[in-house]
Amino acid sequence: MPSVRRTAYTVTAAACLLAAAAGPAAAGPTEPLEYVALGDSAAAGPLIPDQDLTSPGCLRSHLNYPSVLAASLGAQLTDVTCSSARSAHVTSSPQATVSGPVPPQIHALSEETDLVTLTIGANDINLFATALGCLNPLPEPNGTSCADASTVDGVDRQQALVDDAAPQWGAALDEVRAHAPNAEIVVIGYGTYTRPGGCPDRQPMWPRDADYLQGVMDAVNDAMAEQTRARAMTFVDIRPVTAGHDICADPGQAHYAGAVPTESAAPLHPTALGMQAIGAHVADRLR
Repeated sequence: MPSVRRTAYTVTAAACLLAAAAGPAAAGPTEPLEYVALGDSAAAGPLIPDQDLTSPGCLRSHLNYPSVLAASLGAQLTDVTCSSARSAHVTSSPQATVSGPVPPQIHALSEETDLVTLTIGANDINLFATALGCLNPLPEPNGTSCADASTVDGVDRQQALVDDAAPQWGAALDEVRAHAPNAEIVVIGYGTYTRPGGCPDRQPMWPRDADYLQGVMDAVNDAMAEQTRARAMTFVDIRPVTAGHDICADPGQAHYAGAVPTESAAPLHPTALGMQAIGAHVADRLR
């Protein structure tokens, strides 16, 4: 028995010496980031090939900015963005689509989620309908100004809608945090859709209405940025990176499709090039 004890001790000591000589064990492969993308059509990428056929009613592209960002970060992406989504569709209400209802996007989150991106808010104030109301194929005075139509007794109704919706956006962020307590939460805003004065020779929008429409987008961005930063989350402003690449830009340079798109993208929505630029910009911010 003593000889067995001595042998066991010798083997154990030798093993310890070998382990010490070898140094620390090599770290195993790291797990990829668990990334969940939430949001509306500005994130989903309607009509940009190739579309995600797992939920065709959401008009979600495999080349949208969440896909670009995930590839850049080497992250494992769960993309539940859905065109026409409102903030309630993120947090609490199933969203009806032509291919059937989809559950609240927040159901994709968990304690294992490492990164969340969110673009939401425009549909809460019916911004796409406002944008359509800003289109006038003929020069003034042959039509109706959306800027004039949206201003009643000196009150900008769109700004009032933004002010009313802002607390709702903050509450949505709180829900995202509650469902993904360990995640970095990043809100991506809306971009520069049109330049000052627009481009009536290219896009059917009067100059003052182009300025008004971008002003509404700016108001949404500013309100969402305030709600985001109040919660110590990250807001990424994509207006600088999309400036000069708006609906007035030449085909192949535009980050947003015009009222009559010249490529596969929904009108007044990001193009594939735009999604690439937005995803790359967000990746740079997160590195």
